Amino acid sequence: MQPESILALYALEGAVTSVRPYGDGHINYTFLVETGAGGAYILQRLSPAAFNAPEKVMENVSRVTAYLRGVIARRGGDPSRETLEIIPLADGREYLLTDEGCWRMYRFIAGARSYQQAENEAVFREAGRGFGRFMRDLAQYPAVTLHETIPRFHDTENRLTAFRAAAARDTSGRADGVRQEIAFVLERGHRAGTLVSAGLPLRVTHNDTKLNNVLMDEQGRALCVIDLDTVMPGLCAYDFGDSIRSGANTAAEDEADLSRVHFSLPMFRAYAEGYLGETGDMLTGAEIDSLPLGAWMMTYECGMRFLMDYLNGDTYYHTTYPTHNLTRARNQFALLVEMERQEAAMLEIVRNAIKE
Repeated sequence: MQPESILALYALEGAVTSVRPYGDGHINYTFLVETGAGGAYILQRLSPAAFNAPEKVMENVSRVTAYLRGVIARRGGDPSRETLEIIPLADGREYLLTDEGCWRMYRFIAGARSYQQAENEAVFREAGRGFGRFMRDLAQYPAVTLHETIPRFHDTENRLTAFRAAAARDTSGRADGVRQEIAFVLERGHRAGTLVSAGLPLRVTHNDTKLNNVLMDEQGRALCVIDLDTVMPGLCAYDFGDSIRSGANTAAEDEADLSRVHFSLPMFRAYAEGYLGETGDMLTGAEIDSLPLGAWMMTYECGMRFLMDYLNGDTYYHTTYPTHNLTRARNQFALLVEMERQEAAMLEIVRNAIKE
């Protein structure tokens, strides 16, 4: 079904005047919808490859956004701008299941922007504050009541098992050309299970904390965390680590020139200050100490997933050229090597951020 066919099932404010692709996501298909009455909406189709139980995804999103609206209102905020608002279909349903996948709509948050890459430390510090506030706002929400929409999503040891199988299967016939990258993953496999086995508290986590998933207002302040499809029980190190993986990289995630890929310790410090400024008094000492490992783990895991998708024939992530996933994997591995050299400094930073 085309977006226009889906839109006919909604009772929007005014006639639709424009429908166009929107955003830079790797997984879902997203459209900006504008109407003659000045209304604007985000229409999305969830990727069936990523989410095989979309009703559970939408139940989590519905529960969490309803809870957040209450928290935001009680502190005097604006729920219409500080969390996502699901727009129901004309018949009241919050989403539509089709043979192509699950369609849903959110109200567009005007006057807000996202960043694909942190322009400076102030932007990244504010992103840390936004994701930290998101976790803090959900601190009293019972994490165990949420669906695990992607089972074992950040069970890196399980990811490694799947990676080994993909490399052995070599569906696309590409393994011989990436033996060095495969070895890079396997050499670090002994650390894969260290977060899962650490006995850390279960929290409501976002699990996809890229910089472009926090909207900033006109003054450059964190406004709203978006893309809630992977909200489920998890560890704070997952969210912190994925932000560092994407935001403390001096280059874009698919930069092919690895001489431009570096791990920025000042950016790490800025994010840690923002994040721990919101969450420092609610996290345990073990959780705080786990944050640098989270950065390592999410970078390792993401690089492994990009390489596995390349080996599998690019069936999961959107790609624009044949070696796109391989470029992404090499980028993450270059970043990981620099992180490994600075783990002690990272630990000192998060501990000092609590004292300040």
